[in-house]
Amino acid sequence: MKKATFLLAKDPSHESTGDLTMAKLVMDMARASFDVRVICLSNTPESTKDGHRRVAKRDVELAELAFRSVKGRRSLVHTRFDLDGLVSAIDETESDVFVADHTYLGEPFLRSEKAGTVPLAVNTVVSETLVWKATRGVVGKLDSNRILRDELRVARSAYTVGTYDEDEAGFYRDAGIDRAHWLDLTLPPKKQVNVAGSTRRLVFFGDRQWPPNQEAFEILLGWWPDIARGIDDAELCIVGSPDPSAKPIELPDGVRDLGFVDDLDAFLDTCRALVAPIMTGGGVRVKILDAASRGLPVVATPAAVGSLESVLGIAGLPEKTAIVDACRELLLDRDKATTLGDRLFETNSSRWLRRKPHTSVAEWLAPA
Repeated sequence: MKKATFLLAKDPSHESTGDLTMAKLVMDMARASFDVRVICLSNTPESTKDGHRRVAKRDVELAELAFRSVKGRRSLVHTRFDLDGLVSAIDETESDVFVADHTYLGEPFLRSEKAGTVPLAVNTVVSETLVWKATRGVVGKLDSNRILRDELRVARSAYTVGTYDEDEAGFYRDAGIDRAHWLDLTLPPKKQVNVAGSTRRLVFFGDRQWPPNQEAFEILLGWWPDIARGIDDAELCIVGSPDPSAKPIELPDGVRDLGFVDDLDAFLDTCRALVAPIMTGGGVRVKILDAASRGLPVVATPAAVGSLESVLGIAGLPEKTAIVDACRELLLDRDKATTLGDRLFETNSSRWLRRKPHTSVAEWLAPA
């Protein structure tokens, strides 16, 4: 069986994030055709768990990073992950294909001895151009054009490019990169939530150390008084790690910041719907996919839903008024919420049983 070596920016055995959830899903599907190996950056490089090749994750030294960026004429994010340790690990690994999970991990591959002799596949995961422009202040806006240039350069060096967003795949095809595939992935069905037995509780999921989630959290807190007005027992629960660098915000009445919950299945059985007012979209949409796999209704913006609107039938609501009205309707009408949840669970389960996600990954990694 041919070998496929995935290049990851995080350690899948010791970290848990949305992009790692999707990377693990993709690797599981790739195992149908490949002997899958992993080279990853890790805070525990001495670990031998799962047999992964681990490279020590370096702390960012801003002055050095800026110097290397200027010298190499590369964006900051692509410079940061172009590490000698990754290059050496790639040089020492025999593989029939290398798979960069995030475009910037194509940089150490292109500097390795394997470049030009072993195929490179790229999963863009998320457009860093959009994220940096929207959430990294002046530096992000200034560097976004260089990031886009780097993303296109790496993509042109790959034999195949995968994206989690249909419009993004179209962008690469329009740029002359014909083998750009939309990876229309969904998660396997999980235990269906008991929406019929839920309380008037909405939930927001997200690691707020990721700037788009912190932005959405702050937006939702501002909208909550309008959502809850006149509904005495309405409740909004925030689940996920906070951003330690963010300025503390006083929570409105009816809002609880839970951080992590011990029994997620039991907690979600008390929830009426997921709310995701994401404004900076693209890439990984694990919170939406997880809700669909459980049959939990979703109220979200177009940026939060993206291409999943056509896959799962979840409408992206562009205006505050529409989101507020949809949240209020579900809080007040448990029967409607139950119907929406059942429909979502069936849609997700059906496409998984038909192996739609598996086919998508197989077509992306198929030999040129």
